[in-house]
Amino acid sequence: MAQHIAQKLRLTAALLGTVARKDLAAAFRGVNPKTAFDLGRADKWLQGRAQPRELSVYDDWSKLLKLEQPGAWIAESDLSGFTAAICARHGVERAELERRAGAHFETASGHEERSLGLALAGTYACYSHALSPYYRGRLIRGSLSIETGPGAHGLTAAYREVLPTGQLQVGGPVSPAKRGLYAFLKETGGDAHFFLCLFPHSRPGSVLGGYMVGGAIIGPEPQPSLTRILIVRLREPAPEAWGGYLPPDGSIARDLASLGVAIEQPEMVDRQLAQFLAGDSDGGANQIPPAEFRSILDVFDRHWLRHSD
Repeated sequence: MAQHIAQKLRLTAALLGTVARKDLAAAFRGVNPKTAFDLGRADKWLQGRAQPRELSVYDDWSKLLKLEQPGAWIAESDLSGFTAAICARHGVERAELERRAGAHFETASGHEERSLGLALAGTYACYSHALSPYYRGRLIRGSLSIETGPGAHGLTAAYREVLPTGQLQVGGPVSPAKRGLYAFLKETGGDAHFFLCLFPHSRPGSVLGGYMVGGAIIGPEPQPSLTRILIVRLREPAPEAWGGYLPPDGSIARDLASLGVAIEQPEMVDRQLAQFLAGDSDGGANQIPPAEFRSILDVFDRHWLRHSD
């Protein structure tokens, strides 16, 4: 039965001097171009959340380390025996290899996080449902920029909408995670707050998508609101005057073409994007009517006050 796979892979990476997972995968391909060592699954293997099922991976591993033992031994050996074997084979002190493995894991994690930050950095055109009740059913365009800063993540986002009342600008930190990409945005010197909950970033990073949560900016009453949002990467920043509500008969594909993103088969793409943005809504943002909440508030407030003495 395979055991200690994550620790063994880290020791192997430290021995080889491979910084990132892709470098480790390249090393496996060096001994077998058709290796079953999968870059996508290697992330789970290194975190101890899964382990290779194909025996061929362990056979390639044995060749990579130039061991006399077969691949099955790598899978089944205890950690102490594995460490002793590779140290003896390559003339490395055990304490030194373990130190390098610990430092390597921290470096690799930081390296990949910084790489993700660089991949996300850029400017984007955003499309979502208007939150204002006066423009219900309309799409609104916004521009998003993501910049890198110091630290492992160090990502910040700035989001801008051109509204009839003036420009709305919010900004804040971006938090990449395994199962999502999140941004907490607020208005400097103002009251607007938004939260983006997006699908995880995937390369080449041409588009992001998910939900935007916030309150209506233009309207008679505050309304907690939820809308799907589509975030398309641009090669050049959108003009300062670009944005605002898309005309009722407007085309996202044509709008993107004006920004340098000319998609083939625009009519089909428009239908696909409209379906994504609509989701299971009635054609607008998902909002809670204030009267519905006030009726519940009345029930619980009266109960609380009756029992407060």
